Amino acid sequence: MQDGTEEIKEIIQEDIWGSVKEFLNWGIHIGEGEKSIHLTLGLLLLLTVSIVATKLLLKWSRYLVTRKMEPEDKQKFASVFKFVNYVLYLIVVLFTLSGAGINITLIITASAALFVGLGLALQEFFKDILGGIFIILDKSLQVGDIVEVDEKVGKVFEIKLRTTRALTRDDKVVVIPNHKFISDIVFNYTQNHRTTRESVHVGVAYGSDVELVTRLLEESVKEHKKVLKKPLPFVLFNDFGDSALMFSINYFINDSFVDPRIKSDIRYSINKKFKENNVTIPFPQRDIHIFQHQKSQNNTNSDNP
Repeated sequence: MQDGTEEIKEIIQEDIWGSVKEFLNWGIHIGEGEKSIHLTLGLLLLLTVSIVATKLLLKWSRYLVTRKMEPEDKQKFASVFKFVNYVLYLIVVLFTLSGAGINITLIITASAALFVGLGLALQEFFKDILGGIFIILDKSLQVGDIVEVDEKVGKVFEIKLRTTRALTRDDKVVVIPNHKFISDIVFNYTQNHRTTRESVHVGVAYGSDVELVTRLLEESVKEHKKVLKKPLPFVLFNDFGDSALMFSINYFINDSFVDPRIKSDIRYSINKKFKENNVTIPFPQRDIHIFQHQKSQNNTNSDNP
């Protein structure tokens, strides 16, 4: 019985497995020893299996990363995964060539130098890509948000992987590199909610009736259609200025993108109400005193005998 088992093992090892090894080893063999190169069917089969396994792994990874994203956000990641695919496929090919006996040291060295050069040249590009990935993943910026970047206010209408586009208040499109959203200070007026508090500042002459000024300021904003009734507008007596009593009327709106127009309307209304009620808006004044210096009495009397 034991002899029969050993005989079967020999048949499997020598005949079947030997035939398989011979088949997989069939191909092109160049050179001998350490400098030999072997391009065989086994190597091609290994390359094929590695590529298929890599593709399945990338597909599964992409599903895990993008499964909770909106369809538009998933499309933005297509270019990222294509780039990752190319890099991984290149690594698989290099390892396959190494398995064939080809010295890939020079290839890796040249590739490393090339990638370092590209990295230095495209560092801003990669920063923008990373910024876009963070924006999409953590939802820190969305279409419709009103943001202020480099003292420019715009309403976001498109978020891409490298850049974000916004429409300014004068109907111009501003293209914002995504790295600014992770490296610079950016004001997002509407991330928490759409309601924002705005204010208009005005000064009145000393001696004015401050209660009357407060009432007129409140009326000027309550009459505007785009000012919210709740929360209620309120007036602040800010300071005693050099030539005026400083007030501000604070109000709430749902669309801060058109706030400059609302402020303009409120200023028109304030100016009209102040004129009707004899409230003066002063302007800075300076008194200039001119002193004419007379010659000293000694010099005057020096002419006398």
